[in-house]
Amino acid sequence: MTLCAVDSARALACRDGHAAATLKLISMFVIFFTSVVGISAPVMLARVFHGKPLYDKAILIIKCFAAGVILSTSLVHVLPDAYDALADCQVSSHHPWKDFPFSGLITLIGVLTALLVDLTATSHVDGYSHGHVHGSKEVTAYTRIGDSEDVRKSVVEIEVVEAGEERRRLKDEEEMVKMKQRMVSQVLEIGIIFHSVIIGVTMGMSQNQCTIKPLVAALAFHQIFEGMGLGGCIAQAGFKIGTTAYMCLMFSVTTPMGIMLGMILFSITGYDDSNPNALILEGLLGSLSSGILIYMGLVDLIALDFFHNKLMSSETWLKKASFLALVLGSTSMSILALWA
Repeated sequence: MTLCAVDSARALACRDGHAAATLKLISMFVIFFTSVVGISAPVMLARVFHGKPLYDKAILIIKCFAAGVILSTSLVHVLPDAYDALADCQVSSHHPWKDFPFSGLITLIGVLTALLVDLTATSHVDGYSHGHVHGSKEVTAYTRIGDSEDVRKSVVEIEVVEAGEERRRLKDEEEMVKMKQRMVSQVLEIGIIFHSVIIGVTMGMSQNQCTIKPLVAALAFHQIFEGMGLGGCIAQAGFKIGTTAYMCLMFSVTTPMGIMLGMILFSITGYDDSNPNALILEGLLGSLSSGILIYMGLVDLIALDFFHNKLMSSETWLKKASFLALVLGSTSMSILALWA
């Protein structure tokens, strides 16, 4: 008996459409609740402690935990699942899937796509900053050398103008940082939403109760940690209340909506999640989202905070605490790979 035949026999023994549908309906409510808790916790904490002495340091540690969660999600959860989907015997036994490692290629495309978006957004931010700098007026004082009173007045005027320009420069730099953080949060959410849709649709189309049962509990914890990761980035970006609420809502409903969509697709078309075309779609989308998440985790979260954050470089204990938070986030998310 071939390996494919053995796998098919196991799946057939666990297939129960009615039991699977009940589990999926329960999972939609559980996952929505845990998603709301996960993404709302850092956002609410940030608003409660805003302006407090330890606010910036606490947000930085939360963001480092988030980076660990995101990096582990991409490397331990998303990429292996995408690889397994394209390596399935129903896919890998046919051309061109058996001839080339497409999961790695699409992951690379995801990395380059995230880089392109990053470069485009950074160019926009730099243009915004240069426009403000060139728009500031330079003031030159012309005074008579022998007139000491005029000289003193001119010096005072120049100092006032220079102080004003310095404040404007600092304000522009802060605005650039905020715009960068907002862009990072938005691109990060796009990558996570890709991943969440894949998980939801795959579960929704599945009729295998043996795989759905452990997934419900595992995905609940998965959404909590992933929500904390995204929520930490959203909190630091300082969005307006409406935008923050919208981003939190989108994260919370994506997986349940994906499950519902998968159930609808199966009821209309009878499309099986073990169908080769479904596996190919899952593998390609998973690889793409993995590439996006890898880039965001390493470049826009870890490298940005550990090497370009003034607060991190000025506090040795904060650097150690941030690294521990990074390891804790990675470990917490990696452990979940035992079940999902």
